[in-house]
Amino acid sequence: MDGGGHGDHGHERRGRPNRRNATDIGTTYARWMQNRRQAGKLKRGAEAERPSTSYVVDMLPPAAHRGEAVDSIPAKHLHSSLNKVRQPVNVVKWTPEGRRLLTGSTSGEFTLWNGTGFNFETIMQAHDSAIRAIRYSHNDEFILSADQEGLVKYWQTNFNNLQTIEAHDDAAVRDVAFAPTDEKFVTAGDDTTLKIWDFSRATMDSTLSGHQWDVKCADWHPTKGLIASGSKDHTVRLWDPRTGRSLTTLHGHKNTLTMTRFEPTNGMLLASCAREQNARVFDLRMMRDVFLLKGNDKEVSSLAWHPIHSSLLSTGGNDGAMMHYLLDEQNPPAGSAPTISPYDAPNPADAPTQTIYPSHRTTHAHEYAIWSMDWHPLGHVLASGSNDRATRFWTRPRPGDDSYVNDRWHIGQDAAEAQGTWRKAEAQRQQQEDEAEDEEDALADQQMPVKGFLPGLPGLSGLPGLSKPSFPDGTSTGGAQPISLPSLPLPPLNGQAPPPLPPGMDLEALKQAFGGSLPFPPPAASGTLPPFPGFANGAMPSLPPGFVPPPGFPMPPLPGMSPPPLADGASVGAAGGRRRAPLPSQQESLQHEMSRGRFRTAR
Repeated sequence: MDGGGHGDHGHERRGRPNRRNATDIGTTYARWMQNRRQAGKLKRGAEAERPSTSYVVDMLPPAAHRGEAVDSIPAKHLHSSLNKVRQPVNVVKWTPEGRRLLTGSTSGEFTLWNGTGFNFETIMQAHDSAIRAIRYSHNDEFILSADQEGLVKYWQTNFNNLQTIEAHDDAAVRDVAFAPTDEKFVTAGDDTTLKIWDFSRATMDSTLSGHQWDVKCADWHPTKGLIASGSKDHTVRLWDPRTGRSLTTLHGHKNTLTMTRFEPTNGMLLASCAREQNARVFDLRMMRDVFLLKGNDKEVSSLAWHPIHSSLLSTGGNDGAMMHYLLDEQNPPAGSAPTISPYDAPNPADAPTQTIYPSHRTTHAHEYAIWSMDWHPLGHVLASGSNDRATRFWTRPRPGDDSYVNDRWHIGQDAAEAQGTWRKAEAQRQQQEDEAEDEEDALADQQMPVKGFLPGLPGLSGLPGLSKPSFPDGTSTGGAQPISLPSLPLPPLNGQAPPPLPPGMDLEALKQAFGGSLPFPPPAASGTLPPFPGFANGAMPSLPPGFVPPPGFPMPPLPGMSPPPLADGASVGAAGGRRRAPLPSQQESLQHEMSRGRFRTAR
């Protein structure tokens, strides 16, 4: 059940037994299926949940009580997950089946966490810069990820990289969103524009221009051809993706927008938050804001709709506080008069916005800003990623469990330690045990796929019966390898002292290059290399093709010849720096997936 079940994964462990929380949503579904009534039958007298531990067996999943969103408020902390190399977590995203949580960090890494025991599973380097957005397609077969450098990457669910496109030149991509049919997707960038792309061809269809500043967020309606975007110009715009026309501009915020999200169940509401203490909910039928969400002490940085309850909305603040709102319950503080909802007013179009206060507050959920939140597809666990480098999981408390109201997440570390509900030394020891367990049970760290050694061919390590080639320097790509040099006989000059060699120069290699004997040019001014006879203007001769000069010893190329390529496919630039050669195209792999047509299936 939610927040319960402590197992040892089927094997004995040394020391203390494992105390890690685990979730088992299957037992609640089994209870629901056992007690459900058939269509047309009278409702049986089922036992309702009560605030007592004995009623844990009567817990039901969120789908069993769609009209009671209060039962799904995630007030209890389950687990905090941390990488060994800690980086701020910018994006958290549950996999479509809910078995794992995918996170993206500022270092460009994908990390997978188990969705039941919350332990680490694997990590891979997905981008070279900070990841800003991750979205799954509606058919659950592809992933889009965007980064700070303006790149958008296509991934399969097994994290095979299919395609990389430069979505916005010299501008960060702040958000991506799929169309309901998965045939198109939209990107929002810091170049003041939104772009609509054809997913199968990886080409841009149109550009949506109208914002006067950076576009920080975007979302595509779950069922309609409608795009919502938020910008640094303090406005929310609605767009028609077919014509690229701006339908309307929604005002109400007074600072930079941070997130806009359509309500996924009915699609009639649009929530937005900005760098201010209030969030707003707009009704698309009236094209106006109907709810004003108050209660945050700092700026609101993220929000998330519940996947089942359309009236439950959670927000995360810059101070690490997490607020949960019920849109059908105002919850005014003591001494405040309740206000009328615009839906109950005689004239809804002119009625004032109703103020909603949190139904529950977790004031110390994180130490720093909460950048992203995402609900489990079944609606029983909420994941959050923060600037404090932690990924945390939250769920509803079990019947009879009221210890969470005095834990460190609600009253702070100092107050919890004073009350005895939290001990720093014990928490650190438990974290070390969890990290040791993660390291034991986790998969091997995943690196980027090995590129083909010949253009158009996949990496040899992926072919059956062929192993990854090894090189003398211990690298997987070869690096600078020793090569055989052709002889280059030159007339020797006798009676002259050899000039001083630069640092790192191999004398024996030079002798071999010049036919076994090293020519000695006449002396020159101190501190300079002497002129070489037989060459124009006494210039220093170039080494044979393929010879790699040592560091700090520039060698001009021979006339009419380009700089020689290195063994790993790179080249040496004019300034002596390494420049990576183009990687093989992965268009063939993408075309193969396109030919199957799976991404064209509308959900």
